[in-house]
Amino acid sequence: MNILLAVDGSAYTKKMLAYLTTHEELLGSKHNYSLIHVQAALPPRARAALGKEAVAQYYADEADKVLNPVVKFLERHGAEVKRIVKVGPAGETIGKVADTGKFDLLVMGSHGHGALATLVMGSVTTQVLAHSTVPVLIVR
Repeated sequence: MNILLAVDGSAYTKKMLAYLTTHEELLGSKHNYSLIHVQAALPPRARAALGKEAVAQYYADEADKVLNPVVKFLERHGAEVKRIVKVGPAGETIGKVADTGKFDLLVMGSHGHGALATLVMGSVTTQVLAHSTVPVLIVR
């Protein structure tokens, strides 16, 4: 199975990984794993002031902070992992990558905001569901 894991480095990512370790059918060397980390774009003025190289290095450093511990964790459990780093709106980007990458399953943690918070702020999970046809396992 080709599995996409959406990670943001939060406690919800840790809950998702804990869930995977307790479900042998989802974790192991028989699956292909890709991690996706989506970062919000820096404001245009900041990008212009810093320059392309500095901005690219910033995005790479931030992605490494989030992805490296998850890669190590999954490798300890016998999984081979690919990394996907994107910049843009998180929910829409994750959903599109899930669809275009021919994944069988997308696994992600949910922050569990209530209905009012979702209405006011929007929800990454809601956006992922709106932009993807891939089955999504939401760990809360």
